[in-house]
Amino acid sequence: MSGSSAEPRAERDTTVDVVLLKAGRTKIRYPARVLQDDGTRIVVRAPFAGGVVRDFGFVRFEPGDVLTEYYWRNRWYAVMEVRGPSGVLKGWYCDIARPAVLSGTELVVEDLDLDLWRSADGTDVRRLDEDEFARSGLTATDPQAAAAAVAALDALEALAHGDGFEALLAG
Repeated sequence: MSGSSAEPRAERDTTVDVVLLKAGRTKIRYPARVLQDDGTRIVVRAPFAGGVVRDFGFVRFEPGDVLTEYYWRNRWYAVMEVRGPSGVLKGWYCDIARPAVLSGTELVVEDLDLDLWRSADGTDVRRLDEDEFARSGLTATDPQAAAAAVAALDALEALAHGDGFEALLAG
């Protein structure tokens, strides 16, 4: 996926349904407002769609939180900026996923079980769910996708530890 002008783009301030797939099934679906779509990267904003508090120990996602979500058509990850109801930045939750696909008014993303967290101050960067990824069987069923997922996690982690993270999100 090249992000060429031939690919459909979402118009600014329209609504798309973000559809997160996991193992071929819809894990969650929620509406989000399009902030930007340059043909390669789509940026949307949505309230936290979980409905209940999710306490990970290092961060809590709560009703009222607002996520600005960055999806790429040519990268194997998505980045979610998480802010509390008052606008205070909590950090970034990053999903390792197949490149996003815009299909009509649906932004479809297939989660590949690996995740990364980066705190607001950048001092806490942690890889998550590597055990889930190992159990998923992706290495056996789609070794190319598994290799791309691990490479994406490694690249994203390097960016999260360095100065490149903010540049990644800036455009």
